[in-house]
Amino acid sequence: MGLLERTLNRINPINQTLAVRVQARLDSLTKPRGSLGRLEELALRCALITSCERPRVDRKLLFICCADHGVCTEGVSAYPREVTAQMVYNYLRGGAAITVLARQLGIPIRVVDLGVDHDFAPHLSGLIQRKIGRGTANLARGPAMTQAEALRAVETGVALTEEAIGDGVQLLGVGEMGIGNSTAAAALLSALTGLPPEELTGLGAGIEETTRQKKVEVVQRALDCNRASSDDPFGALACLGGYEIAGITGICLAGAAYHVPVVIDGFIATAGAWAACALHPAAKDYLIFAHLSAERGHRRALAALGVQPLFDLGMRLGEGTGAALGMGLIESAVRLLNEMATFAEAGVTDKD
Repeated sequence: MGLLERTLNRINPINQTLAVRVQARLDSLTKPRGSLGRLEELALRCALITSCERPRVDRKLLFICCADHGVCTEGVSAYPREVTAQMVYNYLRGGAAITVLARQLGIPIRVVDLGVDHDFAPHLSGLIQRKIGRGTANLARGPAMTQAEALRAVETGVALTEEAIGDGVQLLGVGEMGIGNSTAAAALLSALTGLPPEELTGLGAGIEETTRQKKVEVVQRALDCNRASSDDPFGALACLGGYEIAGITGICLAGAAYHVPVVIDGFIATAGAWAACALHPAAKDYLIFAHLSAERGHRRALAALGVQPLFDLGMRLGEGTGAALGMGLIESAVRLLNEMATFAEAGVTDKD
């Protein structure tokens, strides 16, 4: 039995038996009942995900999965392919938006090269090198990955997550970097949701509307030539995804298998999460979707999955920026559950 199959076999629906006790504590804290709104819902979700009445999420980790995409040759991106590697160096130097937010929020980052078209120095500090290929093939002309490559990418995500959880990580986040990956994400989400490419294909990193129309056509060609569908989610992931998207799928599955909440970033990360849920529907219970991206189609994709994001700030950067902010909110929610006094403890009179 392979690593992916073992991981899928470990995933079970969330056990709801703790809900009554956790809700009772939330209701007994020194505040009007329900007055902290969705923060209370978050605290309850974390308790149920972790099967712990008083969960802990202070040991956090965010993965930035990076890879290049052969579909860039179709002219679908505003930036050249070499920007992927350049941004990896920017993450390692701490100069990117995600690294600024992570420093502020106390979130360690692991940058993972799953398929960047660049030769990084061996043992480059801060970079986990798990390169599967130098970018995927052009999904508009055939499969982006072989089944073996897709499996390796997913299982790399699983293995890295297992290692992190073994080291004591209690809250995971996922982000990505890869020029052209919004095209791959749109194609994959279209195959998995059945929504048309026009509704899911957006401006990415800043293309014009004329280029977006070309991108819609490229996504449609990818769907036509690969004949991917929700009936074969792993096949769709291999044909239409990217190494970094498949890595995110593995992280989501491993988080679900080990009862660790995984915070999902924006549009591209959602494609990897959608694939995880398609492979095992119960995985959705363990995923927390951080924000509504401004990228066209994200709202439709989240609605099709039946999930509600935590916030909407009009962001569309990726990298894990929304996930980092979401992780901060989740830690706040859990701290409120654990550290607030009850009416009895504080000697405060509760309402009749």
